[in-house]
Amino acid sequence: MDITFKRKIVSILKVLSDAEKPMGGTRIARRLQEYGFDLSQRMVRNYLKMMDQEGLTQNLGRKGRKITPKGEDELKSSFVIEKVGFVASKVDTLSHQVSFSIRKQKGGIILNISTIDIQEIDEAMHQVQLVFRKGLGMGRFVVLGFPGTKMGRGIIEDRKVAIGTVCSVTINGILLNEGINTTSRFGGLLELVEGRPFRFTEIINYDGSSIDPLEIFIKGRMTSVRQVALTGNGKIGASFREVPSVGMPRVERIRKRLDSIGLGGIMLIGKPSSPLLDIPVSEGRVGMIVAGGLNPVAAVEESGIATENVAMDSLLDFERLVPYWELKNLVRDFMGGPFA
Repeated sequence: MDITFKRKIVSILKVLSDAEKPMGGTRIARRLQEYGFDLSQRMVRNYLKMMDQEGLTQNLGRKGRKITPKGEDELKSSFVIEKVGFVASKVDTLSHQVSFSIRKQKGGIILNISTIDIQEIDEAMHQVQLVFRKGLGMGRFVVLGFPGTKMGRGIIEDRKVAIGTVCSVTINGILLNEGINTTSRFGGLLELVEGRPFRFTEIINYDGSSIDPLEIFIKGRMTSVRQVALTGNGKIGASFREVPSVGMPRVERIRKRLDSIGLGGIMLIGKPSSPLLDIPVSEGRVGMIVAGGLNPVAAVEESGIATENVAMDSLLDFERLVPYWELKNLVRDFMGGPFA
């Protein structure tokens, strides 16, 4: 099958999977523009007819189409297509889709999704809360998903729990909405000494990787986030960004505002055209270090609990997030038992 044709099919499935109710061809065509496909309503209808015949979608008449279980399976198996492109292009695409407004404190943010076995939930939540309390994640908000419910691109499997954390690329989108273009250079392991950023020990450039760097570091057991939370010393996931020097005063104001509303993650901002932690910065730009959104889950993996992580999985309305200290109540309500 032609890869462009395949991408269009997958993109339509993604639109339907993300939708909370059936969608018609007009709305699907509008959403497809976000994925770079400018298809007419007629072309979308033609694709949908083929997908109906393949059993990927179901025609509900005037209500529109919905994705079928077969379509969901096809979507999962097709995620590998996205790995053909580099992380840098995905960062740019998602940044333009962030709709969160600092002033209104509403809109879409980018979500990482991690899953664990439900029997490990108590210990996992302890680790997650520890990292958030020490300010080593992205802000203070999370979302939990339980078996049979939908989160991101799919339904959570039986005996699994999903932990949704705010992806640090959300900051790129928020800055972009404020008229500040951000360049994401690399993800890496940031060494902290006595709680302060000291140096990067590992670096993976976004334009040279097809997998998010922190996913690689977590599975390679290369992080020591729990140790940092407990002692102030160790390695966490972080990324290096650049913003125009002329926008530095606004970035500082936005940083303070994000901290106050619970979306803080900017750890350091450098000086114009000067290296930051020995990382050279382009002329006329300022370096910026942002904590990795998956750091709380890295601590879970370090504690011996297996995790499956997908960075930059999907968009989520900010209002669906809850403060991390509410995790114990969510777990208690679902499990029907105590959570110390």
